[in-house]
Amino acid sequence: MCEVEPTTVMIRPGEVSDIPRLLELIQELATFEREPHAVKATQASMLRDGFGDNPVFGSFVAELSQQVVGMAIYYYRYSTWRGRCLYLEDLVVTESARGRGIGKKLFEQTVSKAKQENCQGLFWQVLDWNQPAIDFYLQYGAQIESQWLTCYLTKQQLDAWDV
Repeated sequence: MCEVEPTTVMIRPGEVSDIPRLLELIQELATFEREPHAVKATQASMLRDGFGDNPVFGSFVAELSQQVVGMAIYYYRYSTWRGRCLYLEDLVVTESARGRGIGKKLFEQTVSKAKQENCQGLFWQVLDWNQPAIDFYLQYGAQIESQWLTCYLTKQQLDAWDV
């Protein structure tokens, strides 16, 4: 096995053993996005949903000095206009590891996945106040829509429906 410099960033698919760290990164992102109490995912739900019999998400992790310092979580979605697409749910690099091109490597690995899977597009969201992220995505020629608004129902709202 070849020696790897401790400053070399390695991107690899996420594994079951990464789940605790993935959840920590998700919590770090939620705190950054001013929603520290919004995370409802658990290690058990991530194990089931990412690595169970019917996985609904995939992930890539970035390792620096054998520590997971970043992640990209994605899933497939279907667009009636375009067909099969990849949706990048979260791209996170822990604050202490930013500025080293790790986000770029994770994003490019996700782009590569979309291309390998013959997806008709890659989609994601960015908060309108997160200018560093907006600038990052614009470097790739990303189109940022202003027409479409995100809509959702919470679990509590779903549970309230008598259907």
